Amino acid sequence: MRRSRLNLFKVTSMSISVLGIILIIATIALFAYIGISALSSSVSSDVGSSSAYDQLAVLNNNYNSLQAQFNSVKLQVDSSNNQNAKKAFITARLELVKANSTISDVNSAITSGQSKDEIQNRINAARTQISAAEASLSNVRGML
Repeated sequence: MRRSRLNLFKVTSMSISVLGIILIIATIALFAYIGISALSSSVSSDVGSSSAYDQLAVLNNNYNSLQAQFNSVKLQVDSSNNQNAKKAFITARLELVKANSTISDVNSAITSGQSKDEIQNRINAARTQISAAEASLSNVRGML
């Protein structure tokens, strides 16, 4: 009878040890999976934000080019006595300021880590605003 109790104790003890080892391995595997998943999502979000940064750079480049065009047209508007052209230039200048603001919104969305859809919406709004500023500038040029 003592041997059967001893064997039962050994079997129970061995089962608990094996179960403990299995639980430790499962816990390590779970933490490894969570870590790899977090790293993977971090890498994919970095890739997505890289594209957004590229689009932001294009927007900034378009804005800087447009601003240079505004500066050259400003000289022409100031030298002319056309009041309508001056009013149209002020309106166009406001459109340029709005474009700068929307580009700042894009930058803010990217740096704060907002969703890709929100960033893309802001990029589209900035493109639209730059187009509106370009149209206003061509309107001023048409008056000169």
